[in-house]
Amino acid sequence: MARKHPKHGPYPEAETEDDAPPAPVACWLCARPTGKTIVWHHPVPKSRGGRDVVPMHPICQQTLMANFTNSELQRHGLDVAALLANPNVRKFVDWVSNKDPDFTATIAKKQR
Repeated sequence: MARKHPKHGPYPEAETEDDAPPAPVACWLCARPTGKTIVWHHPVPKSRGGRDVVPMHPICQQTLMANFTNSELQRHGLDVAALLANPNVRKFVDWVSNKDPDFTATIAKKQR
């Protein structure tokens, strides 16, 4: 049986209607559009049975990890409002709201 396409030939051009880049998704915590790097974060940690993932900036995920334990994240689940009730997280979100989507900085260590 003859092959439809040559084995080592070039791949056929993919037909695309739009050459526009995909629309950026919003960060789950700060609601800013995500940049080049997207972290798929488990709001309920995998060690606690979490399966859902949400898009986040790396700096936003680092802030959550610095301010909450896995047990606390499990209790909050997908409730962003409960996470934003923490004064440290609220202060961070207010600060980062005017930054570039690809902005990164050093996050303070866990405060326990």
